[in-house]
Amino acid sequence: MDIFVAELVGTALLIILGDGVVANVVLARTKGNDSGWLVITTGWGLAVALAVYSVGRISGAHINPAVSVGLWSIGELEANLLPTYLGAQLLGAFAGAVVVYFTYRPHWAVTSDQAAKLGVFCTAPEIPRRRGANFVTEVVGTAVLVFGVLAIAANASELAGEIDLSAVFATGINPLLVGFLVWGIGLSLGGPTGYAINPARDLGPRIAHAVLPIPGKGGSDWGYAWVPVLGPLAGGVLGALAFQALGWQA
Repeated sequence: MDIFVAELVGTALLIILGDGVVANVVLARTKGNDSGWLVITTGWGLAVALAVYSVGRISGAHINPAVSVGLWSIGELEANLLPTYLGAQLLGAFAGAVVVYFTYRPHWAVTSDQAAKLGVFCTAPEIPRRRGANFVTEVVGTAVLVFGVLAIAANASELAGEIDLSAVFATGINPLLVGFLVWGIGLSLGGPTGYAINPARDLGPRIAHAVLPIPGKGGSDWGYAWVPVLGPLAGGVLGALAFQALGWQA
């Protein structure tokens, strides 16, 4: 139960701050309107750091199904815990998106751009009809994420004599380093697809977009929705296996 609540709360915090910074940048008549990609990527990096700081000591702060599945693929997470992690992450992402909706409620009606409204909740490719290329982008970005997370954990474990991932991501600068990792991925690899690199981060808010009474919102682009779900899951496994293949231990 503690793991479920921690992952729900951590993922909700991630989305409140992550989708929140997107809303501040793309919705009309906000203080941060049109402040650009650097603000969005910085906001997401800080969102990850805060979420990891908040729940790392309880659940290891996966806050991402790709991380959970990646860890499971190399034996770092028991299979019977996967449903707990994945369910909590999806529910937390949905809940966080609902909070963002209410926080920016007056701004939906004054924003005419349907794509901008959808972009607050979920990702979209800059070149829409290249599904294969978009899938590869998400695989690569998520592989870098999971590989990087395991590398940070390995360094911290080596220095502290600690092998419990939950303990590794509870204190010190480790959560901030994960935030920097996500910031770097956004700046370097986020251009083609908006770097979902997290199935729950994309699917939960996309569902929220579909069900919330957002004025003039348009469709939720379900034809693309499989890319930011399956791509990160494949990338998470690939990144974890690549780390394991090097013989390093997290």
